Amino acid sequence: MADLGTEAYDGVDGLPELVRAALSRARTHGFPYSCRPEQGRLLHALAGGARARIGETGTGLGVGLAWLVSGARPGVRVVSVERDPERARVAAEVFAGRAGVRVLCGDWRRIEEHGPFDLLVLDGGGQGKAPGDVAADVERLPVPGGTVVVDDFTPAATWPPPHEGAVDRARLHWLEHPALRAAELRLASDLSTVVGTRVLV
Repeated sequence: MADLGTEAYDGVDGLPELVRAALSRARTHGFPYSCRPEQGRLLHALAGGARARIGETGTGLGVGLAWLVSGARPGVRVVSVERDPERARVAAEVFAGRAGVRVLCGDWRRIEEHGPFDLLVLDGGGQGKAPGDVAADVERLPVPGGTVVVDDFTPAATWPPPHEGAVDRARLHWLEHPALRAAELRLASDLSTVVGTRVLV
């Protein structure tokens, strides 16, 4: 989730219908942390490559999930997990009647019950950024050749990448993981995302 992510859509046109619906809920409920348009467009593009299953942690009010569902092929199942019961309930309303789309309430690890995934988006747990947040197991959760997305980094101009005056160990975990071929993509002057492909065994 991005600070002021919902606000970033002000004046943005040409959004998919589902994204507009999720944004409407986010604005109505005063939820500021939606995935930003730059990240949403990336998710939309990556979702089109999934053959069977997409997973997401951190539904929020469903804006990122809406980008994923809008970009996914027909028949692809999409599962998102949100730890806050009210947010999960509101987000689920956006996708009511959409076959193959589920919003679950609980700890991010519930995503493990529904893998492995062609595309796994770690936005609300499993990133390994916060104390006590264990990084998702990328040797098990994505299929071989599957894609993992870890968002909400600040672009780094030096190596190793810094965070709050120290080496950004969370970012290095993904960029240097032996089971991934990963790169950091700069989406805006203040926003980057790590995208990795699980190594074929």
